[in-house]
Amino acid sequence: MTTRNDTVSAQNISPLELRGSSRVLIVTAVDAEKDAIMRGLGDQAAECFDVIAAGVGPASAAAGTAAAIAFATAAASARGLAQGTAAPEELDAAQGSAASSGPGPARGTGNGSSAYRLVISAGIGGGFPGRADVGSLVVADAMVAADLGSQTPDGFLSVDELGFGSSRVAADAVLAARLRHELQRAGLTVSGGTAVTVSTATGTAQTAAELLRRVPDAAAEGMEGFGVATAAQQFGLPVLELRGISNAVGPRDRDAWRIKDALDALQTASSILREVITS
Repeated sequence: MTTRNDTVSAQNISPLELRGSSRVLIVTAVDAEKDAIMRGLGDQAAECFDVIAAGVGPASAAAGTAAAIAFATAAASARGLAQGTAAPEELDAAQGSAASSGPGPARGTGNGSSAYRLVISAGIGGGFPGRADVGSLVVADAMVAADLGSQTPDGFLSVDELGFGSSRVAADAVLAARLRHELQRAGLTVSGGTAVTVSTATGTAQTAAELLRRVPDAAAEGMEGFGVATAAQQFGLPVLELRGISNAVGPRDRDAWRIKDALDALQTASSILREVITS
């Protein structure tokens, strides 16, 4: 499900300012998450953040993220060309980046030409007991596609073990640590670790244990982080994942879910994210 972009103002932060843009793209799955983030960011002017709801699951997340980056970059290049600040070849590169099918960063990206300097996957999700309690937050160190691979007679093999690619994208380490620090300073409970991305949400203790076997430092489970991160990586952009924890990863018990608490935590975290970005 895709929706219109919304924005609020901010300024550059030094770790990323060389990317030539002051804009940050935040990608959620659904409108409830997007709305919570927008409330946290506030309704000042519209300069820095684009917040979109790209849909549920890694495929929708990757497609929505890539489309947002490509179209925003092409639009920015077109505006620069009209104002005489961009060369025609920069517009051609930005427009062509969406069609790049080879591995690695897309053409015309990773060198300051993108409309964004940072991409954030944000929303609510599951927390692994003892690592991320319900109502707390996770700012991930990495995003891992935990079910991307193959079943074999000897068990699951990841796409890495199969030699077909990588199931892991690292977060921007400096910015992730800084955001966790500021959230803790504000009195919020926040964890690091890996955010695992799955196409089927965990509903049994057995599946939860298997995920921890595959990803021993797993803290949170979501369905979009790796998709968002892969799209950002293709454009040469750093990425973060932020999760408000609504339920424990394990046996499915809807009565124990605290979706409102998780959305409230996400809203509060977004207000602090705004301060981290603008400071």
